[in-house]
Formats: sequence, C-alpha cells, structure tokens
Amino acid sequence: MKVAVVTGATRGIGLAIAGRLAAEGYRVVRTARTAPEAPDPDFIACDVSDSGSVAALFAAVTARFGRVDALINNAGTAGANALDGDDALWHAIIGSNLHGTYHCCKAVLPLLPDGTGRIVNMASVLGLRGVPDQTAYCAAKHAVVGLTRSLALALAPRGITVNALCPGWVATPMAESRYRELGITQEQAEAMIPTHHIATPAEIADAVVWLLRPESRGITGHALPIEGGGLALP
Repeated sequence: MKVAVVTGATRGIGLAIAGRLAAEGYRVVRTARTAPEAPDPDFIACDVSDSGSVAALFAAVTARFGRVDALINNAGTAGANALDGDDALWHAIIGSNLHGTYHCCKAVLPLLPDGTGRIVNMASVLGLRGVPDQTAYCAAKHAVVGLTRSLALALAPRGITVNALCPGWVATPMAESRYRELGITQEQAEAMIPTHHIATPAEIADAVVWLLRPESRGITGHALPIEGGGLALP
C-alpha cells in the first residue's frame, strides 16, 4: 500500500487530487485547516503555515503508516494586495503558499522511500510571470518554483523526484473570486486563453498522477504549466 499526503485537500484542486489518488490505490491522508464535509478517518487537521502543526501532522502519519510515498503540497491562499496595503494579507499568503510548502517538504523527507518517493508542489502560472495586483501570490509561487528546483537537486541522489505544477485558470471557487476582482466573466477569461479552455480540477489531478508514476522517474526539478498556451504568447 502506498501512502500519499495531500494538503489543502477538502475542496477544489486538492479534493480532486485526493480522490484521484484514492482511485489509483493510494491510502490518502487529507489535511486542511478545517474538516471535510463528509467524515474521513484519514483526515488530519493541519495549518501548514505553522511548523508545529505540520510536525504534529507528520508525527501522526508516522505513527499510523510509518512512511509517505508521495507528498502533494496543494494548500494555499490568494488575494489581491498592493505594497501600500495591509501587511497581514502579505504574510498570510506567503505563510500558506511558501512556508507551508517548506514545512511539509522538510517534515516528509525522513519518510520518503529512496528511489520511488515523490513530491509535487502546487505553484501557479503566476510563479512564472507577474501581474500587478498579486505581489504576495506571485512572490510566493515564484519561490515555490525555486524551492522545487533546489530540492530536486538535493534529493536526486536518493532517487526522489520533486516537481511543480503551474496551473492557469482552473474551474474552482478561487477562480470565480478572481473573476469578480478583475470584473470579468468566465467567458471573457476563456477568450484570453489560446485554447479557449479553462482547466478542471480533474485535469490537474491527472497531471499529479502522471508525475507519481514509475515511468516519470526521469522528470524532476520542472515547473509544468497547465494554462492553455498563454505563456507561448509574445
């Protein structure tokens, strides 16, 4: 039995990833700050921005399973912020997206098996380019990409791969909130994408599964965009 830990796994992309991994035969430890609507015996509450909470999470996973085959760092928060705005939002976004990824990667290392261990970090297309009103989110996701590349090299001697996914628009409540911030509709967002397609959470989950498979062992240190071709535009 393989064990996967998925953070931010009670809604949106994380929920889809957890369900897909369970269908692939993984025992999935779902974690988030709040419990899922349906009872889940393998759910463990955790605030990934808090190193003590993360330590408690992985202590519980160690006691229950003794190993982790795959860590999916999906937990994160977003929000429009300007540098003359509230510092609290900056720290919340950096804490969840960057510090949370760091805390979980650090805690999982002793539990990952050499040769087959996998880490997938959820970055963003905004980890590869910038937008004016997302300073904290862009900073955090750029840093997640950098952490992914560095950690991939550090863990290469152990045969553990580390990759990041960089989604663009995904059909989630977070995207709907962003549409409202920008004053656009989903149809207008689709029109901006070369493929005119907004990804589904299931498509992101499929990419995660592909990176966990044995035939993907040669892929590490990469930031894979899933954004319909926008990065190819001049």
